[in-house]
Amino acid sequence: MLVLVAPGQGAQTPGFLTPWLDLPGAADRVAAWSDAIGLDLAHYGTKADADAIRDTAVAQPLLVAAGLLSAAALGDVAPGAVAGHSVGEITAAAFAGVLDDAAALRLVRTRGLAMAEAAAITETGMSALLGGDPEVTVPHLEKLGLTPANVNGAGQIVAAGTLEELAALEADKPEGVRRVVPLKVAGAFHTRHMAPAVAKLEEAAQALAPADPTVRYVSNKDGQTVATGAEVVSRLVGQVANPVRWDLCMETFQALGATALIEVCPGGTLTGIAKRALPGVKTLALKTPDDLDAARALIAEAIEATA
Repeated sequence: MLVLVAPGQGAQTPGFLTPWLDLPGAADRVAAWSDAIGLDLAHYGTKADADAIRDTAVAQPLLVAAGLLSAAALGDVAPGAVAGHSVGEITAAAFAGVLDDAAALRLVRTRGLAMAEAAAITETGMSALLGGDPEVTVPHLEKLGLTPANVNGAGQIVAAGTLEELAALEADKPEGVRRVVPLKVAGAFHTRHMAPAVAKLEEAAQALAPADPTVRYVSNKDGQTVATGAEVVSRLVGQVANPVRWDLCMETFQALGATALIEVCPGGTLTGIAKRALPGVKTLALKTPDDLDAARALIAEAIEATA
């Protein structure tokens, strides 16, 4: 069974969209999306520097656009399940037919702006902890006032909170944690600091007409599959102020019998975690169009295995 996944914020790098815009029709599609949301996605995906695309209001629409563009380049794909990490859940909602591309981009534009505004209230950030035992790490983070905002599995937890709290973490790592790595994000996402963004997303969600998923949609709230479009949208709204449980998503992939996992552009983060947490599952990250042939071969292999 094939699982199609979409990465979250922090996966973007300067110029990562450049080779994708050379594909037939890609530049026109991105131009139309840019006009629809009032953001020059092509500029930010090809010419902007790291600081510019670190801006939450820019990074989030850019990631969803890249995910949609790279998935479309695969052709007609029918995965057994889809999921997304953080903002990648909006990309996954489009994969599942819950939202069309235009609605997904309008929603993520609102999300990015609302979360950037919430992040500006207090100086906050996120850091990845490599290694350690969650049963030891989580209480330690809470003692420091931090939130385990992403529980990713394979020995990785992302802590979020104020810059002072994160500095205290650097000086006082939980037992067993090898490294604390600051992430290229501009706020403490998936924590109480994002509560102001929830109200704005609730308002934006009123204008949506979600369809029920056409493939299994695995929610990163709890790793459960979600059957209705209304529930998917409800979870997308609440997700910004609640932790991401990617570890539970991977447990669900395994329970569903996943044999292959493809991560859309800018892939790499989720496939790296899957390689450690899902032994025996073949993984592929769509970094550039040069990866498309290998991805199509993996899809064909997954289809043949279920025939």
